[in-house]
Amino acid sequence: MALLDIQNLQLAMRSYEGETQILHGIDLKIERGEIWGMVGETGSGKSLTGLSVSRLIPSPPGRYLAGNIDFGGKDLLKASDRDMRALRGRHIGMIFQDPTTNLNPVFRIGTQLVDVALHAGHDDPSILGLSKGASRSAMKKAARKTAIEMLDKVGIPDAATRIDDYPHQFSGGMRQRVLIAMAMIGKPDLLIADEPTTALDVSVQAQILRLIHDLVAERNIGVLLITHNLGVVAQICSHVAVMYRGRILESGPVREVLKHPSHVYTQALLDSVPTVHTKRGELRGLSGLSPEAFA
Repeated sequence: MALLDIQNLQLAMRSYEGETQILHGIDLKIERGEIWGMVGETGSGKSLTGLSVSRLIPSPPGRYLAGNIDFGGKDLLKASDRDMRALRGRHIGMIFQDPTTNLNPVFRIGTQLVDVALHAGHDDPSILGLSKGASRSAMKKAARKTAIEMLDKVGIPDAATRIDDYPHQFSGGMRQRVLIAMAMIGKPDLLIADEPTTALDVSVQAQILRLIHDLVAERNIGVLLITHNLGVVAQICSHVAVMYRGRILESGPVREVLKHPSHVYTQALLDSVPTVHTKRGELRGLSGLSPEAFA
């Protein structure tokens, strides 16, 4: 049984102008030990697919027309809110795209990390290095220690001191690293990373990608990496899915898809990537085409 199995996922969003279908029959299967890259231009539905797995799309305006999202034998679209709260953080980790809006500005970084660690350790104290029956004070102490260790892993200097700072005292890149630490602190079975390295410089990006890769090797988890960067996909991913206007046009092992693309859109994406030899005016763009053009 696959760790995550998305079948025929169809999502519509309602606005003042009416309801529009956004996702058109998404099919995706992720096994343990696999890192799936999901690529495509802005607005293709990548982030909405990831948010659907965590059931973080409010209804309304969102409405699922069909399909199911099977995680560990449970259809997440039919799971109760209580069940989803138990899964988030502990079994499904989410690295959000914008650290500015996903960190609470009135709470210290440590408070927010410790809360996630305590939530994850509630049913499985081993995450915090404790055995069942540990006292609340012992869990809080262990959660803070775990939070400091995770901040250090994602490259926050002087983590033991910076853990008591507020989000506004961190740079944009450091806030992004805090979000990554928050997603990983519960040692999830599935990690959904939505543009996790966009705000980071190249050296820190390499560190974070290596951390994700090591986490997969160490804990045999599955990863869905949402990104625009085909270089990152080629570097870290085992599989890739190419999206356009709410559809997956092509998917498979990353080496096969990137070296021998079978779809015209995948080839167009690869052709639009600049190289050191690209001269001014030679960069190929992607003109807007209807999904039927790629059928």
